[in-house]
Amino acid sequence: MAKLYDKQLKALLNKPHDKTTVYSDGDGLGARVSPMGKIRWQFRYKIEGNNKRIDLGDYPELSIQKAREHTKICREWLAEGHDPKLKRDLERSATLKPVTVMEALEYWLVEYAEDKRTNANKHRSQFVRHLYPYIGHLPLEQTETRHWLECFDRIRKGIPGQRKPAPVAAGYVLQNVKQALRFCRVRRYATSRVLDDLTVTDVGQKQQKRDRFLTDDEIGDVWRQFQNESYLPYYRNLIRLLMVFGARSQEVRLSKWDEWDFERLIWTVPKSHCKTKIKITRPIPEKLTPWLLDLKAANKENDYVLGELKKPEAVSQNGRMLWKRMGHSEAWTLHDLRRTLDTRMNDLGIAPPYIVEQLLGHTMPGVMSIYNRSQYLPEKTQALDKWIDWLELVSEPSENVILLKRN
Repeated sequence: MAKLYDKQLKALLNKPHDKTTVYSDGDGLGARVSPMGKIRWQFRYKIEGNNKRIDLGDYPELSIQKAREHTKICREWLAEGHDPKLKRDLERSATLKPVTVMEALEYWLVEYAEDKRTNANKHRSQFVRHLYPYIGHLPLEQTETRHWLECFDRIRKGIPGQRKPAPVAAGYVLQNVKQALRFCRVRRYATSRVLDDLTVTDVGQKQQKRDRFLTDDEIGDVWRQFQNESYLPYYRNLIRLLMVFGARSQEVRLSKWDEWDFERLIWTVPKSHCKTKIKITRPIPEKLTPWLLDLKAANKENDYVLGELKKPEAVSQNGRMLWKRMGHSEAWTLHDLRRTLDTRMNDLGIAPPYIVEQLLGHTMPGVMSIYNRSQYLPEKTQALDKWIDWLELVSEPSENVILLKRN
């Protein structure tokens, strides 16, 4: 079959012609020459007996060799059962309007994290701070591992005079980004595998598991000091609720009064406020009820139990500094109050382990999580009553404190 040559096409280019003529190059490729001498490459094919064509581009911008390469691709698409015109439009759209890094990460945040992650706002703020200003505008599929490593290294090493080194945060961001890219890939939104081989230790360090819990003297000191007005009401009330219920700080921080049923004496934490996405039902101890009702009366203008909604970063930062303000020798955090309740309730025999786990809002193990739907409210009530008694006992400024014994 005759093939076209550059010499032949150049002789036709930009020369006047009597009519439009198509010169065949074979395999469905042809050069369409207009009366004005403009040459356009076209691929012609049939689907179910219907004639179709695709404009591939103009000569000489698209050379003969390139036009033949495009034709080969179109023929392969046709053999695979695709309409080459539609397939090419999709390919061009992906090339001319590629999904950027920011669009991919936001897709994960909106379509997944905002519904499934209670700290989705934290993820977004980290992306906005550490990734978007540097690589957010880049096409995701064109990014290389080095582009991402520059961002992770900046988090790990910090920026002199601006940000402190944060190797744990670098690993945390990597884990979230890898999940986001996998989500985009599975849903065919965008594809990138440049981070698949990276681990947390490649970009930073893993968060060490904490085993800190407060001593009896420390917990007594916290309970006693947070009864006075030397601390802001927000944190005074937050600490008291964390100590009594062993709740996560976000469960208290986000709590509104419609969660608290003072007729049945039950606090119900909705799934949306819980890290494990389970509803948590906790009884309200009678000893705590008058204080809670006073707190509600004082916050009539706000639905939040703590009177306002503070950002998690602000609460966490304040909580990390409380041990210093109280003069304790070893650091502790708000989450360590939760671990303290878990440890001491079990040590003192205040309640069976499965009751303590339910109070904490942990998922029950094995088949218990499927078949056992009991909330054990009487047992939880008894456990919390004993726990408050113990908190009051260890907070007494006495050298001879006798611990509550198991009934």
